[in-house]
Amino acid sequence: MVVSAEKRHSRRWREWVDLLQLARLHRPVGIWLLLWPTLWALWIAATGVPSPRLLLVFVLGTVVMRSAGCIINDLLDRHIDPHVRRTRERPLAARRVSPYTAIVLLLTLLIVALGLALLLNTAALRLAVIGAALTVTYPLFKRFFPVPQLYLGLCFGWSVPMAFAATLGFVPRAGWVLLLATLLWAGVYDTFYAMADRAEDQRIGVRSSAISFGDMDLRIITGMQVMLMLALLLVGHSLQLGARYYAGLATGAALFARHLWIARTRHRDDCMRAFQESHWFGVAVLVGLILEYGSR
Repeated sequence: MVVSAEKRHSRRWREWVDLLQLARLHRPVGIWLLLWPTLWALWIAATGVPSPRLLLVFVLGTVVMRSAGCIINDLLDRHIDPHVRRTRERPLAARRVSPYTAIVLLLTLLIVALGLALLLNTAALRLAVIGAALTVTYPLFKRFFPVPQLYLGLCFGWSVPMAFAATLGFVPRAGWVLLLATLLWAGVYDTFYAMADRAEDQRIGVRSSAISFGDMDLRIITGMQVMLMLALLLVGHSLQLGARYYAGLATGAALFARHLWIARTRHRDDCMRAFQESHWFGVAVLVGLILEYGSR
């Protein structure tokens, strides 16, 4: 009986681990990539003093919607992922979690997300509906859209106008420029990610920016980095931000150069390393904003 109880405990533990992996909570880099632009927007919209309640709602919402998006992606890709080395051990692909269980978890997360959205004002709630539609439809874009990474950027960045709307009741022009910057940033880091899977994506017929860009990939990434920096400079100029903000951008530019250097070999491990380190750019910009508003 003791052995049987130990086996049941071990089995339940493995089931919980599989659910955590299905929600990608064991790989928080995706949460950071979503969270940093959201915090940029909250800090700018509140001129450095964001509401603790909004901070909590948006941080929790980021975690919940990122996990929900991963589950939707895995449900739609459960017949594709077993053929890709990096994804074949995902719980749905490896048949450790059933589609029914995944759907139950997904619905639970969406209910939590709805509860969080209902805590926001009407302007932000309307944008949240659009954001939910973007999250649900993103995995389908890999089937036909040649650069799905840009659509991912729209999904990942939609919390930016939501944060402005929740704080101010509307989205100023700086908020839309910040959304553009976030979209470009997602194009940068997710192209590094796609470069790691390029050969396998070509074999199974999945679209990606790495395939569309071909041997121009690093040059186009550089171009997106430049446009992103120009967008953030425009935000800083329009809001009359000072030296601390621009120091954050300079640090981010140095990090961009480092990521390009890491990925110069185009080896899958180097490209994944560039992707994994990309979130530090978001940290640099956020620290610059915090120091800038904190000095006023």
